[in-house]
Amino acid sequence: MNYEAVIGLEVHVQIKTRSKMFSRVAAGYGHEPNTLTDPVVLALPGVLPVMNRAALDAAIKAGLMLGCEIAPVCKWDRKQYFYPDSPKNYQISQYDQPICLGGAVEIELPGPARNVMGEHRTIPLTRIHLEEDVGKLNHGAGESLIDFNRAGTPLMEIVSEPALRSAEEAFAYLTSLRALMVQGGISDCDMEKGQLRCDANISIRPVGERKLGTKVELKNLNSIAFVRDGIGHEIRRQIAVLERGGTIVQETRDYDGQTGASQSLRSKEMAHDYRYFPDPDLMPVKVDEAWKARLKAECPELPFDRQRRYQTQYQLPYTLTSVLIWDRPLAEFFEAAVAAAGPHKAQAVGNWIINDLLRELGQARIALAEVKVKPGAVAALVELVENGVVLTNAAKEIFVEMFATGDAPAAIAERRGLKVVPTDTDELEQWCRDAIAGNAKALAEFKAGKDSAINAFKGPVMKSAKGRADPKQVDATLRRLLADS
Repeated sequence: MNYEAVIGLEVHVQIKTRSKMFSRVAAGYGHEPNTLTDPVVLALPGVLPVMNRAALDAAIKAGLMLGCEIAPVCKWDRKQYFYPDSPKNYQISQYDQPICLGGAVEIELPGPARNVMGEHRTIPLTRIHLEEDVGKLNHGAGESLIDFNRAGTPLMEIVSEPALRSAEEAFAYLTSLRALMVQGGISDCDMEKGQLRCDANISIRPVGERKLGTKVELKNLNSIAFVRDGIGHEIRRQIAVLERGGTIVQETRDYDGQTGASQSLRSKEMAHDYRYFPDPDLMPVKVDEAWKARLKAECPELPFDRQRRYQTQYQLPYTLTSVLIWDRPLAEFFEAAVAAAGPHKAQAVGNWIINDLLRELGQARIALAEVKVKPGAVAALVELVENGVVLTNAAKEIFVEMFATGDAPAAIAERRGLKVVPTDTDELEQWCRDAIAGNAKALAEFKAGKDSAINAFKGPVMKSAKGRADPKQVDATLRRLLADS
């Protein structure tokens, strides 16, 4: 029997704010354990929560970027559960009146080749709600220690519809969602720091069946690659169970990305198990049109919208746009360089950025904000190459020095003697004659009609000229001599 998977993702995104969701204490990562706490975070008797408006702003902004309906009124609820990482023994969350409803995430599935655009789909969302994060349990030999530094950090839960059909789609979904959150300034989404965490709900059913199968929740998927691998593993496990005549049990399973295996953690709780009720210490929040309009003005262009614009406005190929759109600072660097060089040179600018700039950034292990080379310098280098002032190989040397020093490309070319210089006609002609005489095979191929055979002569000529001859002048001289030979 053929089966299809039905997958929904619950993605937790830590919001980047200076303070916690209901307390003034700082939010952060990497501090000494239990130093980012106060009486509110630790739920000491008599304390009262106060909402962090910046966190609500971020959730609304995320909803606007994803096309959600922003609720005119949202409220806060207590989600009851008892676990050592929750100092209150409940979590302040949103249940029946979340801040965002609906919306969608646009994804791109892998194309038939790496340099070819794949199929685009939109994955519908159910909701986005705000809540507070819990502490972190650190398990050791014979004991577990609790660090409450993370407790109370603003957290968004982004819940998709069960509309994903494969592990690859889930990977594409998280890639797109992460880019949106980072480019919107909502979160850094560093999975190693717990800033983005994902649980996957997976079921299978016979192809053509409308009824959903029994779902299994997969936890501890602590990288986007592990999400893809874990979902693939769970789909195969469920198919194997059914083919053996077994029954899928609704449960929560732990996936180990290192071993590629999973194990049962517990039976899955239902919503009524949490005994939600409105938090008596927090008032509902009204969101008016002016509030939404202010945040809408702060929303950046979405990655795939930017890609479509680049392809239309600059006629850029997919290979360029598919690199530029995932890093907002890189895309803005590109646009600043194009503004200086002119739109007709956008592809040349893009090639320098995705090949040479990214290579140097990787080798130096620094962020784009730290580089000495500026967009205008990249535009100036493109101008030097296109005007024939320097050759491409020389320009690559110039770029390396630009990156290291921040000097202007023209100054580097002058200082290092890398500019193309007019070649004495008689001297150039002799170099060309020597090259032709030294390659009888290429001469015969050219005379037989193979035009590309002329390239075999250009290397020796440029070597004789020490790489500083004008390529157009070399080509013209070779063709004249070849026509006479």
